[in-house]
Amino acid sequence: MISDVLIALIAALHLWILILEMFLWDKPAGLRAFGLKPEFATATRTLAANQGLYNGFLAAGLIVGLVQGAEGYAFKLFFLICIAVAGIFGAATASRKILFIQTIPAVLAIAALHFG
Repeated sequence: MISDVLIALIAALHLWILILEMFLWDKPAGLRAFGLKPEFATATRTLAANQGLYNGFLAAGLIVGLVQGAEGYAFKLFFLICIAVAGIFGAATASRKILFIQTIPAVLAIAALHFG
């Protein structure tokens, strides 16, 4: 049960990231969330929308795993690993805070899934 709650929260987080990157990237909420200058946000809006779509796919995979219940173990594990790896890459290349927002929650959910 703990793993499912963590996974649901992580899915919700990735849906929020989808909204920020696809629809709010160059709006005040997106500029604030990512620390962007308006000119840069405008120039990179299409790239951000693409990133947002990928975050939506990650959330969708977790949701499918949750809907499948116990049979969704492999789905949940696969998408949590994807999120953890993406978080490590993001922390190394973009911002260290991604490690805390994305990777650590995914790793905690993997541990809860494994031991639950």
